[in-house]
Amino acid sequence: MRRTRLAPPPWFAHALRAQRGPVPWNAVLRGALAAGPLLLLAVLSGRTSLGVVAALGAMLAGINDRPGSRRTAVGRLGAPALAGAVGLLVGSYAGQHTGAVTLTLLLTGLGLFAGAVSATGPVASGAGTQLLVTSAIGAGMPLPEPGWERALLFLGGACWLLALRLALPTTAVNAGDYRFDGEREAVGGVYDAVARLLIAAGGPDATRRRVELTAALDHAQDALAGPRLRRYASSAAERRLHAQYAAALPLAEAATALAWAGGTVPARAAEGPRRLAVAVRTGDPTGPLPAPAVPDARSGPLGNPSAVPALRALHEALLHAAEAFDRGVGHALHTRRRTMVSLMSTAVGSAGREYGIRVALCFGTSLAVAQALHHARWYGDHPHWYWLPATAVFLVKPDLGPLASRVLCRAAGTVLGAVAFAALALLLPRPTGFVVLVAVCGALIPVAARHFAAQTAVVTVLVLALVMVGGEPGASWNRIAETLLACAIVLLVGHLPTLGQRGGTVRARLTRATEAADVYLAHVLGDDTSGDRRGRWVLRREAYRALAEARAAIDLAAAELPALARHSEGTGEVAGTLERLVDTTTACAVQLDDTGRLTPRHTDRIAELLGELAERREHMGSRTPSGRPVAV
Repeated sequence: MRRTRLAPPPWFAHALRAQRGPVPWNAVLRGALAAGPLLLLAVLSGRTSLGVVAALGAMLAGINDRPGSRRTAVGRLGAPALAGAVGLLVGSYAGQHTGAVTLTLLLTGLGLFAGAVSATGPVASGAGTQLLVTSAIGAGMPLPEPGWERALLFLGGACWLLALRLALPTTAVNAGDYRFDGEREAVGGVYDAVARLLIAAGGPDATRRRVELTAALDHAQDALAGPRLRRYASSAAERRLHAQYAAALPLAEAATALAWAGGTVPARAAEGPRRLAVAVRTGDPTGPLPAPAVPDARSGPLGNPSAVPALRALHEALLHAAEAFDRGVGHALHTRRRTMVSLMSTAVGSAGREYGIRVALCFGTSLAVAQALHHARWYGDHPHWYWLPATAVFLVKPDLGPLASRVLCRAAGTVLGAVAFAALALLLPRPTGFVVLVAVCGALIPVAARHFAAQTAVVTVLVLALVMVGGEPGASWNRIAETLLACAIVLLVGHLPTLGQRGGTVRARLTRATEAADVYLAHVLGDDTSGDRRGRWVLRREAYRALAEARAAIDLAAAELPALARHSEGTGEVAGTLERLVDTTTACAVQLDDTGRLTPRHTDRIAELLGELAERREHMGSRTPSGRPVAV
């Protein structure tokens, strides 16, 4: 008798899943040097409350500290820090000069704004989160300093961590100017991903490796395209990195076309990208690159004539890369920044409306409940009621996983952190023991970020240590009750019908991916764009990036509870068809570069995918690509 294996539901499986990878020792060092020393200086100077606010800014900045380049870190850490300072300023003065009802309505409106803006991207999401969290803290944590001073202290703490991020090396091995070690690692990762895709071509892992290549290109593009004072790269090291990234684009295009064609690629084809990856990271010369064998078009080792143009394209791309590495002349990053109109349309569109309403409902409800408990003296003589709305903000944030998974992890992490702190509070001397505990927890945040429950536990211990140093005793058990209450509020509001269409984020990203695929297909099949390779690379990058964002939203929605997951049913199949369409479009581009004509396999596949996409999108009630006729 065959034994049936029961699989856990997706939301529970997501709660058990943790990220893997090496310990980010550089981030651990930054975390240890951030909040703890700031709090120590304040304690030694007798101004403890100043250190609490500054350490809070450093802690929230540490939560946003992720691997990448220094340019990326400026936006990823700086924008949320500014938003947090504004939130602390608004919350401080609103809490002092308004009543409970007015304060609740004001901050609920702020939640609607922050939620809508958060839909425009990850940096905006981090900024919106800190805006709401600090507004609740400013209104609910009474401190002797005026609001403007709190905001400056918070911003100063965040800037201290940002200064550490810019000053300290980010990788263990540095070649040349260590300021660009993050960029070097990102660009080297692109060449490694190309090599892995070439090895996987013709096998079951080809699709997964192509997705990894897209992620590597997105990461490198973000690392190189961070904020800058000048329009173009000003140093030779940075210009060389731009040239090395640009040289990877035709390699990625050829590798994608080879994976689409099927068949096994010669093993030596992956050796060239591997050597280029080493050269990027070490700064050493590439040396002679082994060119892939270009077979005869009638036979070839691949057993597939349609793969021959892609193999030729790979050969040419390797020659071009070797030349680019020698010259080191920077090129454009082949990217277009989103316009303000595009960002505004996303914020007021279906995704922004849905998320904004949900954040406003969760934040507003938690504020109202917290105010009621506060006036009912739930908190006793310590009017620190900010934990409930601040917890609700983190729970409603979809970047951290499905709703049920977030709630489960948050509850478990808070209980674990509160119990651990209660035990430590009995053993540690005050206040020096708590200062050391803050430093240790700051160092653990980058490691704990691999799982939401672990991160919650570490942050809970850190915050409890801060408020204990700030003069609020016995907060651990109240925090557990408030966290469980926030979990119940967010679960209830998360399953309420909203004014907008459910699944708005998924549908908005899928629509954007469809439009990007449509533009890319039209460009490749156009009559007057055959020589515009750089324009084609821009459109290809936009199409694949939009697809990756749509796929991430779809996978997240599919892992929700059935009541929420059903609103995005069928979107995964549409995304899969779009991915195959963009892969086929890339193969068509390589074929047209080589022969100027498409084969029947290319045209038939394009027509088949357009028909399949039209059928799936019609079933969902959405628009399809234009499906322009394929000219051969």
